[in-house]
Parts: sequence; C-alpha cells; structure tokens
Amino acid sequence: MMNIRSFTSVITLALGLLLITSHSQAGEKDFGKYQVNWSVYPSTFLTPEVAKANNLQRSKGIGVVNIAIMNDDEHGQPSPVGGQVEGQVANDIQQINFLAFRRIQEGDAVYFIAQYQYPSGGLMTFNITARPTGHQQDLKVRFAHTLFND
Repeated sequence: MMNIRSFTSVITLALGLLLITSHSQAGEKDFGKYQVNWSVYPSTFLTPEVAKANNLQRSKGIGVVNIAIMNDDEHGQPSPVGGQVEGQVANDIQQINFLAFRRIQEGDAVYFIAQYQYPSGGLMTFNITARPTGHQQDLKVRFAHTLFND
C-alpha cells in the first residue's frame, strides 16, 4: 500500500514529466512482445521539487534520458515491466560517455533514468540496451537528439 508521501511524490513526478513532454524528444521501438519507450530533456525542465524528490541534478548542460520497457497486458494495454538498462551517449565528434541508469519504481510504474552532460545545440546519439526481466534477448535502440540550454 502506498503512503501519502509516496503518492504525492508520484503525482509530483508525473506532473513534472507532463509539463516537460512538449519540450522533450520521445520515441518508441516495437520488438513484438515488448516495446522500449524513451524521452530526453534538459534537467532544467524539471521543477526543483521533482529533481530533489528523485535525487536528480538540475543544471544547464545536464540532460535526462528516461527509458521504460513495456509489454501488453491481457487486455492489450501497455504495462511497465522491470529489467535492466544500460547505454552510452556520443557527441557529434564521437566522444562516448557511459550512462549510469538507475531503476525507479513508483507504484506500478517502472522506469530507468540517467543524466548526462551535453553542449547546447550539439547532436547527441544514444545507444541503449534494455533487457526485460526473464527475457534473454537484448532490445537495442539507437536515437539522436539535440538539446538547447534555456
């Protein structure tokens, strides 16, 4: 059972993420039984309360990449699943940084968040590998995005 503080944290994070979706890049790749969803946005789009509640650094030049592994439940609705996510991000001159993803579970929601440094206006290419719990095959996604400092 979720206590009121946890519930408030979930609502605050959800509202924060809703506010930033118009400024973020999001995508999805279908792997049949599973889908991998992602969003990328500057950490400054998080409210100070959301950043603090989720132990995220909020600063110009720091981006957030959010990954969710989903599968369809018995009613055909997307449902989050646990697993493992790892990846790296490269800038336009192919300097590579490994992403330190951490798993966040709030109620039924499960997602993986990592932060990274970016140059304003620089193209960043993400190579992400997700592996759902109990699944032996890696689900690999590659996407690119440019963020700007506000």
